[in-house]
Amino acid sequence: MEETLNRLFHLKERGTSVRTEMLAGLTTFVTAAYVLAVNPSIMSAAGMDAGSVFTATALVCFLGTCVMALLTNYPFVLVTSMGLNAYFAYTVVLGMGYSWEVALAAIFLEGVVFAAISLTSLRDKIFEAIPLNLKYAISAGIGLFITIIGLRTSGLVVSSQATLVSIFSFTGSVADGTFNTAGISVVLFVVGLIVTAVLMARNVKGNILLGILITWVLGIVCELCGIYVPDAAAGYASLLPDFSNGLAVPSIAPTFLKMDFSQIANLGFLVVTFAFLLTSLFDTVGSLIGLGAKAELLDEEGNMPAVRGAMTSESVATIIAGLLGNSATCCSVECAAGIAEGGRTGLMALTTGVLFLLSMFLSPIFLAIPSFATAPALVVVGFLMASSVLKIDFNDPCEGIPAFLCFMGMPLCYSIVEGISLGIISYVLINLLCGNRKNISPMMYVLAVVFVLKYVLI
Repeated sequence: MEETLNRLFHLKERGTSVRTEMLAGLTTFVTAAYVLAVNPSIMSAAGMDAGSVFTATALVCFLGTCVMALLTNYPFVLVTSMGLNAYFAYTVVLGMGYSWEVALAAIFLEGVVFAAISLTSLRDKIFEAIPLNLKYAISAGIGLFITIIGLRTSGLVVSSQATLVSIFSFTGSVADGTFNTAGISVVLFVVGLIVTAVLMARNVKGNILLGILITWVLGIVCELCGIYVPDAAAGYASLLPDFSNGLAVPSIAPTFLKMDFSQIANLGFLVVTFAFLLTSLFDTVGSLIGLGAKAELLDEEGNMPAVRGAMTSESVATIIAGLLGNSATCCSVECAAGIAEGGRTGLMALTTGVLFLLSMFLSPIFLAIPSFATAPALVVVGFLMASSVLKIDFNDPCEGIPAFLCFMGMPLCYSIVEGISLGIISYVLINLLCGNRKNISPMMYVLAVVFVLKYVLI
């Protein structure tokens, strides 16, 4: 069996093993499994059945990731995009007044157009047009983006009207009686982060996954001792798996094939579809560049050999999402946790995909892992990816400043796409005004215009 897997996924060629890939796949799943809990909550705000969305989410993650693994042999995992699902529910449905059935039609159409782009030379031109320094910046920016996600979901970093963001107030949590929920969650996150860092510094195999599990177990101990007190209404659920509803899989019937194309000739519908497409396209390109660089899958010119298969996989997953009743997918930045564990092939992705399928039956276990247990993994992975910033040429302002805006824009705008947008627009303008036209490929001009129009029209 091991020899067969080695032959199929070229494990030895990439310096990995079956055990390493499967451990990396498990680590990725644990850090990305939160989408199974969060996505149904967001999509139900648009009027969709939460149980059906849960099943659709697990199926889409499974099918999309399997396609990615088999087409590319890359350690990339496809999950429901946490940004696009919010745009789907709160902007398109609740804000613009479209039904969720019409929004699903936009998702499906976006996937079809994405697939067409993926099968043409435009795919390679977009990927290859981005300068090497911007590619390094995208990798570093994703690292910073992952870090801010980890710090926010842990509760350590909070919103502040005076300073935009601030650190959690432990004295305040004691005063208002929330220490046993928010306060202890932050403490456990800090402990988990230190534990994970020590395990990593000591080169303990599986350090990220061990950090997650140790933090979760410490939380369970705190709950059993009464130190952590669950408060579901405030977002602090029990850390113990809940099997009260059994292991039944929710029906997918309420959202399956419910697309409504009645508005397809409407300009507003087309704008919504374009917004989905633009975000998916550059979210995918950015993630592929950043994660590919970390997994050492880019060639000397910073290009990815199997980019066609990767982008085709993303488009197929989005088409499946529209059919099953879900929002668009993206290449999960959380799979960087598996890459940090040594994952280098499609076997890691396939492992994660199978776990998403099994999660339909074992959801009480996987959904019990709290965000404060997975947040340390995100911060550590962010640290590992941010090292790409050292490869940027800061001695040349024409290269360094756009790269700086790119990697800083991602965490500050809370969007990979916005960071890429800032980097591309500034790169074209700065180099053009400095007379460095030879540094700008024709496709970079096109991309810059597209992003400008995005801000004007959408």
